[in-house]
Amino acid sequence: MGLLDSFEKGLERAVNGAFAKTFRSGIQPVEIAAALRSELDKKAVVVTRERILAPNAFSVRLSPADDEKMSALGSTLVSELDTLVKKHARTQGYSFAGPVTISIERDGSLSTGTLRVDSRTSEGKVSWRGVVDINGTRHPLTKARTVIGRGSDADITIPDAGTSRKHVEILWDGERAMVRDLGSTNGTTLNGHKVSEAALPPDSTISIGRTDIVFRVVAQAQPARRSAPSDATQLFDARERGPLS
Repeated sequence: MGLLDSFEKGLERAVNGAFAKTFRSGIQPVEIAAALRSELDKKAVVVTRERILAPNAFSVRLSPADDEKMSALGSTLVSELDTLVKKHARTQGYSFAGPVTISIERDGSLSTGTLRVDSRTSEGKVSWRGVVDINGTRHPLTKARTVIGRGSDADITIPDAGTSRKHVEILWDGERAMVRDLGSTNGTTLNGHKVSEAALPPDSTISIGRTDIVFRVVAQAQPARRSAPSDATQLFDARERGPLS
């Protein structure tokens, strides 16, 4: 399965079918994926026989109209693009100088249907951050104890009548995580198994009521030194489906 096929299947899982109608004109998510893949291939540099260095910091610039459409995907789009960039790098044997970062920015100088990709190699240390993805929104775990439930006094409030006001809590110390049910009425499951308290591995799914909560640990760059941005950027036109000269 190719990169773009994987992206399309991942996107289908993340959004409902009706949302796809939004992208009948202008830039489509799959075109951003193609642009990032092309940028990786174009800027990869052979350092040694065993190492091909590729850029790891990407800025995707969209027209105001396209940016508005893409923002409806929330964190889902960036998460999918991050996964695909890393997968393509593994397939091609590329390595990175630091963690992969992708930002999507609005650029008023671009017309609808075009996008611009800038990239650079960014060196730096990596710190790890715990996050939870709920209904397409990513919530960072900024405290050692995060309470989730339908009550307004929970740290993360979810509109699910099947959950208790304070249903579950996630404990995160920067390295390890635990999940703990707070005496909820309907209980808590972790990867399909009912739990009252359990260790929480990355990419695990906590289910409360009708809501799935996916716990992830993501890399966060702490830049030490950055190379200058490349003079060359790519401009893609959705109508021609390729680089503009």
